[in-house]
Amino acid sequence: MGKVIWSPVALEDIKSIHDYIAKDSADRAALFIERLIESTDRLTEFPNSGRVIPEINKNDCREIIFGSYRIMYDVISDAVRIASVVHSARDWKAE
Repeated sequence: MGKVIWSPVALEDIKSIHDYIAKDSADRAALFIERLIESTDRLTEFPNSGRVIPEINKNDCREIIFGSYRIMYDVISDAVRIASVVHSARDWKAE
């Protein structure tokens, strides 16, 4: 397929998640973020392996569930673009 591209919004989401977890443990925060990012590695070969985002219902708008987080991404011609990382308890709506 190609590569995984992280949008600025998704990178800010990751930083916020890290900062929140780091309040209790910097080591656990670093490990959690590392594993979250690793969960997207499969997308280079299997871009459609995530489920279609129910709120959008388009085949090229997908997500991977990692713990309590939804890693939302778009499948584009030669890459996957991570759009955002959202806690599943958040009331998220497509804009």
